[in-house]
Amino acid sequence: MKYSFIVPVYNRPDEVDELLESLCQQTMRDFEVVIVEDGSAVPCRQVVERYADKLNVRYFSKENSGPGQTRNYGVARAQGDYVLILDSDVVVPPSYLQEVEKELAAAPCDAFGGPDRAHPSFTPMQKAINYAMTSFFTTGGIRGGKRKMDKFYPRSFNMGVRRTTYEALEGFSAMRFGEDIDFSTRLFKSGARVRLFPEAWVWHKRRTDLRKFFKQVHNSGIARINLTKRHPGTLKLVHLLPAAFTVGCAALLLAGFCWPWAWALLGLYALLVCIDSSWQNRSLYVGVLSVAAAFVQLTGYGTGFLRAWWRRCVLGRDEFEAFKTNFYK
Repeated sequence: MKYSFIVPVYNRPDEVDELLESLCQQTMRDFEVVIVEDGSAVPCRQVVERYADKLNVRYFSKENSGPGQTRNYGVARAQGDYVLILDSDVVVPPSYLQEVEKELAAAPCDAFGGPDRAHPSFTPMQKAINYAMTSFFTTGGIRGGKRKMDKFYPRSFNMGVRRTTYEALEGFSAMRFGEDIDFSTRLFKSGARVRLFPEAWVWHKRRTDLRKFFKQVHNSGIARINLTKRHPGTLKLVHLLPAAFTVGCAALLLAGFCWPWAWALLGLYALLVCIDSSWQNRSLYVGVLSVAAAFVQLTGYGTGFLRAWWRRCVLGRDEFEAFKTNFYK
């Protein structure tokens, strides 16, 4: 067997249902699906069993240990030459596996990943959050599948790895957040060939409201400092921009009481985001929501980054002690 889909799940039976239904539509059929329940209170076993006669799917359940260790558990029980790692909140287009096969035939590699998109059926808020995570005005487009970046770091929502390469690296680390970037960094350090497959994209639902989205990106900001501690020299200018944006926003808000033009700068940024998102999504409403999502994305990541910098770099706390309530509940 050539491909094994590995899907860790935590309390998301409905989303697993949608993912499995999309896998049934694949134009290529040489694959298996390994679902691993990570100590969920709301299991998806019954959902998986409904697909037993449609897919080569297996279900496992284990105690909660976080996404990285859960993926390792699944890979250890998989049979494919390549493991394709997906988050449970994605849906794959029918041509996904065919595009992976086409890219590997053209230029073999050890690991790869693809971008994500918003499905037309997504809620306006989901589309706005997707915009905030992929737009040039928020992340510089580095999450949108652009080829211009110097290195492409596959993310766990859409990642493929040659099985022998995965095993040589001993899989994902015990990090509870940022573990996919840690894995991708170790891929590059090992000399593995890593590529972007631009047409092997998925629909990614992400978070459904701004509160959950803030928590997600805040933890991503924390994880960036943890990753820098683990892999010195990997911190880039782009990683500093959300923190600079956060400090800049605070400064402009305060300055606006004396110099109103300072608030106008924030308004100009909001207008640019609104126009760009409205055009891309063909919806003014999504454009307005994207303004809020953009500020949440940048300040959430920025405050997480600054918080982790203070606790880990200034106070000198280790990864576990500094954020055990965030990651190690």
